[in-house]
Amino acid sequence: MKKTLFFCSLLFSLSVSAQTIESGSHSTTGYIKSDGTIENSSHSTVGYIKNDGTIENKSRSTIGYIKIDGTIENKSRSTVGYVKKDGTVENSSHSTIGYIKDDGTVENSSRSTIGYAKGIKKEWAAVVYFFFKLD
Repeated sequence: MKKTLFFCSLLFSLSVSAQTIESGSHSTTGYIKSDGTIENSSHSTVGYIKNDGTIENKSRSTIGYIKIDGTIENKSRSTVGYVKKDGTVENSSHSTIGYIKDDGTVENSSRSTIGYAKGIKKEWAAVVYFFFKLD
């Protein structure tokens, strides 16, 4: 019996977990799984972020890229923005458009909270909140 419980616990912990994307009022707007799958609030897949930084829509068409240095590019490889190590989000002209704090709070350029993305990579949160509309 103990072995069965142990293996069930192990399988549960190895399953792909999802972190919640929330609005500024804490309502759930979507989820990002640890494998990069992006879901809407109904758990329908709306996009993917692959290990190599490729961003895909729900049809698996490439819509952008996340480079290792935090540069965000569109499908034509033109830079649309940047996510700095401190969580500052900039547009292609290096103007600040928002912030992603270490605790997952997402703020606009005026420092007003627009959402929460706890436990989600800053670049992934920036893709969802600032750069790509995934339906």
